[in-house]
Amino acid sequence: MIEVGIIGGAGYTAGELIRLLLNHPKTTLNFVYSTSSAGQNLSAIHQDLVGETGLKFSDKINPNIDVLFLCLGHGNSKTFLGKNTFSEQTKIIDLSHDFRLRASANFLAKPFVYGLPELNKNKIVTADYVANPGCFATAIQLALLPLAANNLIQSQVHINAVTGATGAGTKPSATTHFTWRDNNFSHYKAFEHQHLGEIKESLTALQKEFDSELNFIPNRGNFSRGIFATLYLDLNENLEDIKALYSSYFQDAPFTIISENELHLKQVVNTNKCLVHLTKHNNKLLITSVIDNLLKGASGQAIQNMNLMFDLKEHEGLQLKANYF
Repeated sequence: MIEVGIIGGAGYTAGELIRLLLNHPKTTLNFVYSTSSAGQNLSAIHQDLVGETGLKFSDKINPNIDVLFLCLGHGNSKTFLGKNTFSEQTKIIDLSHDFRLRASANFLAKPFVYGLPELNKNKIVTADYVANPGCFATAIQLALLPLAANNLIQSQVHINAVTGATGAGTKPSATTHFTWRDNNFSHYKAFEHQHLGEIKESLTALQKEFDSELNFIPNRGNFSRGIFATLYLDLNENLEDIKALYSSYFQDAPFTIISENELHLKQVVNTNKCLVHLTKHNNKLLITSVIDNLLKGASGQAIQNMNLMFDLKEHEGLQLKANYF
């Protein structure tokens, strides 16, 4: 069995990881570290785990586990790894922003590999350290990678994406209170969201001369989880040819599916899927991409990366179904 440790166990992504790992046939939870909740049952914070496990949050770390998941706030993973060491055999999967960009990937003795399986599967398989992609970045990249791989992004890309309230994390803020979020809608960080950097690096890795503008408007939705992204750009190619390019690019990607029908969030919430829909309006290609921000956008993708790193089937422990009603 793969011995697993989690750092930062009280947040949304850690809660999803715990649920997945408890039901994964090849893993066992060694510890869930949390300074704020040490000594409490996991179910005291993640209340749906009542009756599922008797584990408690720990304030102690086992440095000899097989894999470590870092579920810390942005900037805190780098601080934590600077103060704590693990065995040479311990693989690390970081869910923060700290190591996603090439400039920050060499923090430890071995580099962090950018953990988008649809882009870097072969590198992830041999990696010791993986930087899990951002949630918006995942949905947007899966919408654009087949075009970049065929040198087809030659115009500005307009991106509008809506995320649920869990995308903001568990720490309360002015825009996460129920009275503000309910029956409300707003955008934030227009044109300058932090995920743009990793998106551009990935597109450039496939399309060397990529220099198109990404006009990204992130939005806050009044629902709990999911990302619904629409993108459009100028493209003269025939729609059926474009669909063939996407099908070919994702032929070995078990969770990314091209749909012939228009999409909605209930198709992917509580799954590790990304659904993509393509349509043409004159010379414009409209791409819709939908994911669960906590699963394919975070913890589910982290498990997917772990499976690849330990030579397991990519979908191991991730046969999740949407709650349609």
